[in-house]
Amino acid sequence: MRTDEAIRLVAAARTDTDLFGVDTPARRYRELVAALHPDRLGALDHRVRAAATDAFVQVTTRWRAARTPAPGNPGATGGPASTGPASGGRAAGDASTVVLGRYRLGALVHAGDLADLYDVGADRLLKLPRDPADNDLMARETHALLTIEERGDPRHLPYVPRLVDTFRHRDAASGAERRITVLAAVPGLHDLDAVRRAYPDGLDARDAAWIWRRLLVALGLAHRAGVVHGAVLPRHVLIEPDAHGVVLVDWCFSAVEGGTVPALVPGHEDWYPSEVTARQPAGPGTDLAMAARCMSWLMGDRAPHELRAFADGCRRPALAARPDDAWRLLGELDEVLDRLYGPRTFRPFTLNP
Repeated sequence: MRTDEAIRLVAAARTDTDLFGVDTPARRYRELVAALHPDRLGALDHRVRAAATDAFVQVTTRWRAARTPAPGNPGATGGPASTGPASGGRAAGDASTVVLGRYRLGALVHAGDLADLYDVGADRLLKLPRDPADNDLMARETHALLTIEERGDPRHLPYVPRLVDTFRHRDAASGAERRITVLAAVPGLHDLDAVRRAYPDGLDARDAAWIWRRLLVALGLAHRAGVVHGAVLPRHVLIEPDAHGVVLVDWCFSAVEGGTVPALVPGHEDWYPSEVTARQPAGPGTDLAMAARCMSWLMGDRAPHELRAFADGCRRPALAARPDDAWRLLGELDEVLDRLYGPRTFRPFTLNP
């Protein structure tokens, strides 16, 4: 599909069916992404590039939104349960199904740092903290995601999870109350730990470049909203290989700019800048330093000297000495990449090298 054809198709589409078709919507989505992706536009007129970029944002946003029903239509049935999973709560008339609020818990999809994520249907994940003592961290994630959604540029919101629902659940047996969230699920995502396992000798810097660029977009979105992620670690950076998408997840350790990061992810203490371990105020430079650490780790010995030096500049010991504007840093990164590789070109990426 040509870029101009894709732009016209997006502009004319009034419904998701018009845009993605009925028979092979996933294939149509990939064709549109390939035709409109900013890294594939080459030396087009700036007006065409702008139109293609806007169309790309519409395609990716509509694709994800089409898989996330509106909050008033949860796609799960069942009334409040009397008990939670820890004590074997069951739905009435079903000896095996756990129901929390109006959601039936399906398979355990992921065991996170402090909570488990369960499939609850309709492309949604229910996030259940294992320890009620972590309710305050769950509340931090809710506040962060709502703040970013309220204040952030809508074009960049797909870079963070979308909060669908939040509620409290009290275990009738123990009396423990847990704060639960429901997030929109995006299929086909893999964390940077999986990427490094696929490329144990280090990732080619040209492939790491698009991940780094999009991670800076996610951080720029959050920082402009006054939110610091506080835990930019490989397990929290998810990528979509085909479309070169990035989603920054797990905002439970977030803080308002100038606040302190509430906790460290166990086993990753040495990934944090000194202001976090010293319980001092964090800022955008905290996230930017951790992002640089992630990318240096991902490239390993394959990182060119110029990118190693760039990452070192993001990780200076003192917070005040580090870059503090993700958008400006993105421009500086592009300058380094342009000197190394010339104009950006799209490189297909796979986790099966």
